[in-house]
Amino acid sequence: MRAKVCGLNSVAQMMALDEMGVEFAGFIFYPKSPRYILKQVAKEALKKAKGQQINKVGVFVNEQQDEVIRMVDECGLYLVQLHGDETPRYCEKIADYVTVIKAFRLRNDDDVLWKIKDYQNVVDMFLFDTAALDYGGTGKQFDWNILSKLHINKPFFLSGGIGPDDIESLTAFSKDPVAKNLFSVDINSRFESSPGVKNMDLVKPFIQQLKLI
Repeated sequence: MRAKVCGLNSVAQMMALDEMGVEFAGFIFYPKSPRYILKQVAKEALKKAKGQQINKVGVFVNEQQDEVIRMVDECGLYLVQLHGDETPRYCEKIADYVTVIKAFRLRNDDDVLWKIKDYQNVVDMFLFDTAALDYGGTGKQFDWNILSKLHINKPFFLSGGIGPDDIESLTAFSKDPVAKNLFSVDINSRFESSPGVKNMDLVKPFIQQLKLI
């Protein structure tokens, strides 16, 4: 199974993840986040950073469209994750330029198909995360059962509080019919030593086990 490690704040950690076989590295371009990448890494350094297989994902929250596109060019981003309240029309404009992941923050009583329906034909992939008062992560999981047996009909990332002990749960989820569209697992805060700094002693065994699912 593919993996995305989000909220990185260093190129060195991205390269270490590349060696582990991680496919996606998420960098947060939201200035209010404690993991805001441009506080730690210059745009030029980020653009130059290239691994063997890892792809750079820029995470944006309600950013101006032109600024998103500018960051794609200046930082060498391969994908854009839109994690705010972006409209379908907004997403469509960005998707004309770069591959777009639209994130949805889910509550356990949400009608998932209703939330995604207007985005189905305008973005490339979805990401399902846990609802929070703000736009950052919570470190908590939503109930994956709300996705069970749904026809998502688009590749999606599973996010929200996934931790080192969740391999068994992910293995079970992978057997649900909805998992035919599961594109990647997304991990972040539960693998950190501090915001933006991943504990590789937790990440590496998790990735090794994830690849066996």
